[in-house]
Amino acid sequence: MSPFTVTRLLPSDDTTAALHADVRRGLGATPKSLPPKWFYDARGSLLFEQITELPTYYATRAERDLLSTRAGDIAEATGARTLIELGSGSSSKTRLLLDALPHLHTYIPVDVSESALRDAGTVLARERPALTVQALIADFTNRLTLPPAPGPRIVALLGSTIGNLMPVQRAAFYALVRELLEPGDTLLLGVDLVKSEDVLVAAYADQAVTGQFNANVLRVLNRELNADFDLDAFEHVALWDARRAWIEMRLRSRLAQTVKIPALDMAVSFAEGEDLLTEISAKFTVPGLASELRCAGLDLARWFCAPAQLVGLALATPVRSLHDCLHATGRSTACIR
Repeated sequence: MSPFTVTRLLPSDDTTAALHADVRRGLGATPKSLPPKWFYDARGSLLFEQITELPTYYATRAERDLLSTRAGDIAEATGARTLIELGSGSSSKTRLLLDALPHLHTYIPVDVSESALRDAGTVLARERPALTVQALIADFTNRLTLPPAPGPRIVALLGSTIGNLMPVQRAAFYALVRELLEPGDTLLLGVDLVKSEDVLVAAYADQAVTGQFNANVLRVLNRELNADFDLDAFEHVALWDARRAWIEMRLRSRLAQTVKIPALDMAVSFAEGEDLLTEISAKFTVPGLASELRCAGLDLARWFCAPAQLVGLALATPVRSLHDCLHATGRSTACIR
């Protein structure tokens, strides 16, 4: 069996503290919002797996198919000996990369869920005795300390997860990744592309499964914070914001109501028709993505696109220095945030 270790970089009480902070900040603001990471308890993860099987939800299938056909090209372009996967979850799609990388020595999955890491890592260690698996319990949106591993390395963020970050959060993420990358390393980014509004809204508007998934964040608050959200008092809404090029998932209050959250000593009032933003899912164009990457000192080196322009995979490499980045883009330091 291959070496398999799990290292905790998050404090044991970090999840509780983060939930408290996010709820205080998000439900105390105008407009109200909550981060999408709180969808994903065991029930939410199961519901999301069901979403990926819906005929209208193209993203997961399209990315898996694209990885299946282009994993060999990615392997050839990178020559990677270490794969670092951010937000690894079950590591299911990553197996396509693991199979394609002939010289892979180390796999470093990074996730906030210890159970997901242990489940996936145990299976991989049994199936791939020559592979070193060094799992990290960590939040990839914060600075990471990675274990020593042979290069070249790929840092992968798949599943269109980058689209769930607000623009300022994306800029911060790119900057963190740029700090991790050494010469010869590569960022592999899975992105969802701008397409017709009908296709985009249909992918998120399903009431039966996606509606339950959206409302699951309220179940989490009820369970973890002893809140008294009435799930039937909220309606699942999906909207396309063409100006910002993102889908918004919201929970809309069906009536005027006040929700109590005893664990935080909060009472939150909702007007009839008031929305709670639970997720954005940004969609990209290739020029727009390349511009974002350049502002963080990353060059879009290779681009792989699915048929029908549904999703894409970007390979980005570090620019040698900030001076090189500014010279290449003709931008001022204002674009580096």
